[in-house]
Amino acid sequence: MPSEIVRVPFDREAIDLWALTDARNVDWPVVYVLDQSRPHRTSRHPHERLRDIYVGETRNGAGRMRQHLASPDKRQLDTVRVVVDETFNKSACLDLESRLIQLFSADGAYSVLNRNDGITSANYYDRERYRGVFTAVVQQLRSEGVFTRPIPEIENSDLFKLSPFKALTQDQAAALEDILEGLFVDLREARGDTIVIQGHPGTGKTVVAIYLLKLLVDIGSTPPSDDFDGDSLFADFFLGEYPALLADLRVGMVVPQQSLRESIKRVFRKTPGLDPAMVLTPFEVGQSDGDWDLLLVDEAHRLNQRANQSTGVLNAKFPLINERLYGADDLSKTQLDWIRAKSRHQILFVDEAQSVRPADLSKESVVELLDDAHARGRHYRLSTQMRVQAGADYVGYVRDVLRIPRVGHAAGDVVPRSFEGYDLRVFDDLATMHEEIRARDAEHGLARLVAGYAWRWASRKAPEAADIELDGVALKWNGTSKDWIASRGALEEVGSIHTVQGYDLNYAGVVIGGDLRYDIDRDELFIERASYFDTKGAENNKQLGRSYTDGELREFISNIYGVLLTRGIRGTYIYAVDAGMRAYVRRYFST
Repeated sequence: MPSEIVRVPFDREAIDLWALTDARNVDWPVVYVLDQSRPHRTSRHPHERLRDIYVGETRNGAGRMRQHLASPDKRQLDTVRVVVDETFNKSACLDLESRLIQLFSADGAYSVLNRNDGITSANYYDRERYRGVFTAVVQQLRSEGVFTRPIPEIENSDLFKLSPFKALTQDQAAALEDILEGLFVDLREARGDTIVIQGHPGTGKTVVAIYLLKLLVDIGSTPPSDDFDGDSLFADFFLGEYPALLADLRVGMVVPQQSLRESIKRVFRKTPGLDPAMVLTPFEVGQSDGDWDLLLVDEAHRLNQRANQSTGVLNAKFPLINERLYGADDLSKTQLDWIRAKSRHQILFVDEAQSVRPADLSKESVVELLDDAHARGRHYRLSTQMRVQAGADYVGYVRDVLRIPRVGHAAGDVVPRSFEGYDLRVFDDLATMHEEIRARDAEHGLARLVAGYAWRWASRKAPEAADIELDGVALKWNGTSKDWIASRGALEEVGSIHTVQGYDLNYAGVVIGGDLRYDIDRDELFIERASYFDTKGAENNKQLGRSYTDGELREFISNIYGVLLTRGIRGTYIYAVDAGMRAYVRRYFST
């Protein structure tokens, strides 16, 4: 028999009657959705009036409903939908529960009341068959109007990809448990400390950061209650001394990149317990009157050292913050120093190979940060590749291809590889690649062109001007720096490193410009400074008296393309302006 969704009024009389109609209602694994079938007025702005919803799984449906009826935070709910299937077991129910929580949280129409106490992605017997069952369940809920948007649209949204309810991999869950234990040791001993989490692109650093912040807020705000699932992954941290250690702590999340910061704020705006005011720039931290008990820093390698900032206003703020914090304008102080000065505990998410500008923390300081955390037992790694379907080896392979030649090594040291099931292609014509990207966007959504900063941004001052003209194609850079990927017209524009770092795409069409070239005769990658137009990406640091060599600039440019080539979940298409570079990437990236 197919799954059945039974709808019952959420009141004691109806639940008691329902319990008598079928033995499975009191003794069978089920998944249920508690919601408000009737919209209610709230104190929110009209366009942000969310309906509360709760998703759960249990072996005793009627008994669990009676527990929820006694819970003050669920009194406004009026409908329960119970998913019944004669083949369900605990593992399948946990999987479906996780799937529904993620979709509801990303739908944008609901305030999901679930605590973040341990959603993980685990394998179990016949999982693929159950996933087909879940698809039918989701479609039935959509037909009943429970979901307000098409499922593919939900899955392609930032609310889904950055949701604090994302299912963790076993690797991420194990790392989080270690991080929590280390943090609670520091809190218990009233000892400030820095925890560092290191991970390559696609290992989910941003997702783990958001998940962790929501988890900490939930632990700290959870009163003693019988309404708690003791089988959840992080259940132990909701008991004993842990809630008291986190109660009333001031926590925040620092995000150096503007585009990603705005996306995370939208997620926080729709998540109970989180607030967009928690999402901060490094300058906001430095200027704040108060201090934080804990700051999480995403993409911490993008924090700035003293350097020329993007605006004169920010240049003026740097010395003022230094003087305020240290009594004098100490040129050696970085934004990481500000964060340490303004918070007792810090959790930093780092990938040293994603620094893309000279103003970023120096490579030496990031390595020192990692070494110090390792020596203190506060260094953790994320290793499971979650983004690119080519697998974990793809990211390292991309970096090896772009990093060569190295001292004592020739280009031939990297053995060309293929990645089965991953759509990896090299194009000789940009127009053809753009057509393929349009086709993939029509099929799957979130297919975009991205490029290295090898063209001037002419359209910034002359909106009618084209920025990139190749093969009869005239394109413009991203028309907005905030959430460009989801913006109207993005399919006909080209995103830069500053609008895509930290984001997922289904397909990425990567344009390698004239800034990165390949000399066939010398078998050597090299850069062309004259073809690199990111002003802040190439300028020397006058404040610190430091000039950047071609070798250092080549590392930044290689890092940029390393990021761009690891955005695509389903596939990556590549076009190189330089004929030598096109031959080079064809050697390593053709399917």
